[in-house]
Amino acid sequence: MPVIEEKPQDEKLFRIRHSLAHVMAQAVQTLYPGTKLGFGPAIDDGFYYDFILPKPVSDAELAAIEGKMREIIAAAQSFSHEDLPLDAALARIEGQMGEPFKAEYARELAAKKGHKEISFYANGGFVDMCEGPHVSNTKDIPADAFKLHSLAGAYWRGDERNAMMTRIYGYAFNTKAELDEYVAAVEQAKQRDHRKLGQELRIYAIRDEIGKGLPLWLPNGAAIRHEIEKLAHEMEFRAGYKKIATPHITKRGLFETSGHIPLYEDGMYPPMVLDEEGRGAGGPEESYYLKPMNCPHHHMVFASEKHSYRDLPLRYTEYGSVYRFERAGALQGLTRVRGMTMNDAHIYVTPEQLKEEFQAVMKLHERYYALFGLTNYFMRLSLWDPADPKRGSKYVDDPENWALSERLVTEALEEMGANYKVSPGEAAFYGPKVDFQFVTVTGREFTLSTNQLDFAVPPRFGLAYTDKDGKEKTPYCIHRAPMGTHERFIAFLIEHFGGAFPTWLAPVQVVVVPVSDKFLAYGKKIEALLREDLVRVELDTSSATMGKKIQEGATRKIPILLVVGGKEEAEQTVTVRRYGIKEQKAMPLASFVEMLAQEIKERRHVKSW
Repeated sequence: MPVIEEKPQDEKLFRIRHSLAHVMAQAVQTLYPGTKLGFGPAIDDGFYYDFILPKPVSDAELAAIEGKMREIIAAAQSFSHEDLPLDAALARIEGQMGEPFKAEYARELAAKKGHKEISFYANGGFVDMCEGPHVSNTKDIPADAFKLHSLAGAYWRGDERNAMMTRIYGYAFNTKAELDEYVAAVEQAKQRDHRKLGQELRIYAIRDEIGKGLPLWLPNGAAIRHEIEKLAHEMEFRAGYKKIATPHITKRGLFETSGHIPLYEDGMYPPMVLDEEGRGAGGPEESYYLKPMNCPHHHMVFASEKHSYRDLPLRYTEYGSVYRFERAGALQGLTRVRGMTMNDAHIYVTPEQLKEEFQAVMKLHERYYALFGLTNYFMRLSLWDPADPKRGSKYVDDPENWALSERLVTEALEEMGANYKVSPGEAAFYGPKVDFQFVTVTGREFTLSTNQLDFAVPPRFGLAYTDKDGKEKTPYCIHRAPMGTHERFIAFLIEHFGGAFPTWLAPVQVVVVPVSDKFLAYGKKIEALLREDLVRVELDTSSATMGKKIQEGATRKIPILLVVGGKEEAEQTVTVRRYGIKEQKAMPLASFVEMLAQEIKERRHVKSW
């Protein structure tokens, strides 16, 4: 069975990282008396701690904090554990420790999770409310294998209505060699960061005047979006999809029927309350919401006509815009936004068609990724957890359909020979799903797209088709989005390609560079010829030197520069310079136009002549 086994967590490293968070908190409180503590967990590459500091600190002060941490480590402090009843614990937290944020969390643990005791760890006079685990002694922490690297603002509990804290991040590994290797990879990642390159290459902008998390696509970004949508249209058309379009808003009742309210209302924009004549008071039936997902609208498209089993599978596709009110503290460039446009589709199938159609969708994902040159990924099969005590609020309670759906999806993956991990308890509330997990060029795991099976929502909407026996049956629905949202997918592509897109996808595909103004006319002729072929071409009419023009093209990561001068004009040729390839080539203009058209049509990745 080609299931990828989850690697067991490195418990020793987790203990080191968690202990370093405490050591850092101890160092910060020593250097900055009066500091109040938030949370300080171990994370994938190290640790962090959130603080309310008595004065602002800068990156320049991280070295001093790091130095104090090494002093604490060298002091060989032992970690000790103690559990206290709630009242005694609160007396310690509020009285002895003076930690209001810890007290708030302790009360929440008691009220919401039923904790009757609170756990504490102490080392060298520093005491923290914590469940552990930790190393036995600070001497067990490798003092040369950690590094504080950045400061950030973080709202307490991730809620912008709460206090803004200072978060200090640190890397931590088992050895200095591992740390150095990781730091080098992080530096590479910084150079590829989509927020950095997105600004430098003028792909998108986020303006306060528009709102947080609502990106504006600049011409370069819009060109990339257009190419991706064009690709999706071609691939989906060939696969038998039907294109639809739906409104950006809808009445509250639609999301009540779907079950998204109350489960997802906290993540939706507030309703607009209208009467039929315009704004005014009204009940819930007059409340309109910006849609957070396209599914209910697509179900309404299906419900708008009668269907026979002969019509199925019926595949509706839309690049649909949706809006989700992510907390401000969670927003990050294009990867976490409030407005997004999704490569969405919903496929309505009979039970007999389900497995084959699910496999067809998985294969469509794979064709897309092969075209983009994306190979470093695996699939994650998310199942429900019938033993979860909260299953009634997390999942549709229909064990029979869960069993059937999970069996069919598992069989589909097995028959394809797919490499996948199984994640119990991570299913959508209406059915199992398969996520495509990519490992980026910088080693980060990233969910790029999802394929979900839905047995629960179609009945809520009364969706039906007439079967061979003349009876009405409820279809299954497959939700799929191979290229996710434009925002998340393009952020991934920016980092994957380092901003140097293949010619077919590049915002500007060709720049014509005359060696002097005498050859502008020939340059304009080439520009017009290429534009007629729908090539995104520019003519460099600047007065800069040739060297600077070439450098400008490299900085903008233009795939092709065409250098033209007297020889080229006389012979009707061009000298072709490709990004990332040292060798340049002279060729007849007609041959270049033909070559370029074929390259774009086939969406080729050219890495050498």
